[in-house]
Amino acid sequence: MNKIKAVIFDMDGVLIDAKDWHYEALNRALSIFGLNISRYDHLVTFDGLPTKKKLEMLSLERNLPIGLHSFINDLKQSYTMEITYAKCKPIFAHKYALSRLKSEGYQLAVCSNSIKNTIQVMMERSDLLQYLSFFLSNQDVKVGKPDPEIYNTAIARLHLSPKECLIVEDNEHGIKAALASGAHLLKVKDVSEVNYYNIINRIHDIEHA
Repeated sequence: MNKIKAVIFDMDGVLIDAKDWHYEALNRALSIFGLNISRYDHLVTFDGLPTKKKLEMLSLERNLPIGLHSFINDLKQSYTMEITYAKCKPIFAHKYALSRLKSEGYQLAVCSNSIKNTIQVMMERSDLLQYLSFFLSNQDVKVGKPDPEIYNTAIARLHLSPKECLIVEDNEHGIKAALASGAHLLKVKDVSEVNYYNIINRIHDIEHA
């Protein structure tokens, strides 16, 4: 029997309903240079990727000058923070889920393709930071999702095997990373599906398979 000892969460689209925030912030930065990403491309191609990777793709596909990457990235992060402080608030179902899971002895962590400061602020604003053992950002690994490095790193830091961990993910890149790590997966469509009962039911299914 597999015994789950830790739950690892993606952040955007899982604990924080921030997909549109990143979309809006990046487009505001790109608009200065006459570029934008359509909502379709955002959802189908760019969702879940680090900003640096998105800019690299735009350089290949739409001739965005590489020399602008750093400026656009910094501007995008600034806009993201502006939106986060305006919109990021605690969600009761998430606070209940993480507090109860922690009280029941599960270790909890967040692994996100966002930068460290964005995760820190979003976890503080949502009042979830207190429940986490740690979080990992794209600055803590060499390769972001869909590569499994961030999940492999988290599992090693938890001193657990992949089969003792459940990963909660919502997008294609994150799901690929989760499965490649060898851990168990709970796939959700959006933040509304992230609640204690969905998580604990998935754990029960795994442990009694």
